[in-house]
Amino acid sequence: MIISHKHRYIFFAIPKTGTHSVRQALRQQMGDQDLEQVGLFVKKRFPFPEFAGIQHGHISTQQIRPVLGEKLFGDYRKFAFVRNPFDRFVSYCAFMSRGGTVFETEPLRYMKYVIRELKPLDHLLYKPQHEMVTDAAGKLELDIVGRNETMQASYDAICERVGMPSAQLEWVNSSKHRPYQEYYDRELMGWVSDLYRRDLELFNYGFD
Repeated sequence: MIISHKHRYIFFAIPKTGTHSVRQALRQQMGDQDLEQVGLFVKKRFPFPEFAGIQHGHISTQQIRPVLGEKLFGDYRKFAFVRNPFDRFVSYCAFMSRGGTVFETEPLRYMKYVIRELKPLDHLLYKPQHEMVTDAAGKLELDIVGRNETMQASYDAICERVGMPSAQLEWVNSSKHRPYQEYYDRELMGWVSDLYRRDLELFNYGFD
């Protein structure tokens, strides 16, 4: 997460949506009083005691809102990037199996194993995207939603809305894999659809 007092925005870093590429670009425009919480590649922490035990930068709207207060939370532009849940799940599995060959040799079996045995909703990286950016009633709390599939264009539009110069994004920490459609059979498609149904509905995604 990045909180910019200079440009009056809050960036919510949803895992596996290209957040590190966006962070790198945003850092070029950060002011001296701006804040960042991140735990990968570099370690930065917010000065808020409420987050002292959190070692990562994937903080939700419901977590940060009471800390910042209603006025600041309401006044600052809030944005995040989202990603097709089917593609995101493939990326998760490729990332989590790094260092081995099981995903490369038997991806379908491994992905089904993750769904059935690893309880993905208990893992931060696998949690549905909407849980990070909606209130307790399920209402979206973002002013701008960028899309991983059109990342540069989305970032350009966000910068224009926020009022700061854009920059060319560089891919960081991306998992290498084929188009996500090649990894699914009908059974796995149904399981992932059930797991991320609200994401599919809220962000208007499908198995394209």
